Amino acid sequence: MTAGVAPFYAGWRLANDELIAALQHLSPAQLQLPVGSPTWPVWASAAHIAGPRVYWLCSVFKEPGMETTPFTEDEIVNTGWEDDLDHPRRADELVAALRSSWAIVEHTLGVWTPESLQQEARRVRNGTVQIHTRQSVLMRLITHDAFHCGEISLTLGSHGFGAIDMWKGLLRVAADR
Repeated sequence: MTAGVAPFYAGWRLANDELIAALQHLSPAQLQLPVGSPTWPVWASAAHIAGPRVYWLCSVFKEPGMETTPFTEDEIVNTGWEDDLDHPRRADELVAALRSSWAIVEHTLGVWTPESLQQEARRVRNGTVQIHTRQSVLMRLITHDAFHCGEISLTLGSHGFGAIDMWKGLLRVAADR
């Protein structure tokens, strides 16, 4: 049996862990800080990281685990938490969503193999059939996570709450040479 692709994506978990660490103690007011536009707050951007993981892996590629997340099928397929700005999410809700969606990512990385990355799934969007490979979805999710984590980091850092160092766990310090 071939090993999963998890070793190729080891740093991704570190970014998720650092995001959780940055969000878990934020107050409702801090979670309302705008990212990128005055109408989209930190909490919505964080929710928009967790939801698409579940959408792509569970709804599109039929991986198990959606029921372990706080999201309903409708929230994953039609409207996400971030679409309901009148219902701000608390830090504990965001942490639970990020952890449970990460468990799905982790499972997927453990069972998808290098040989299976070209497997395709189809989705219909605006009447057009789109074909996505497992590889393209992994790249989409990684870059999507990084984009939104970056905007959250910029917002938190510019308000004095500290930036998110997504690569901290990957650093190695060289011994004196």
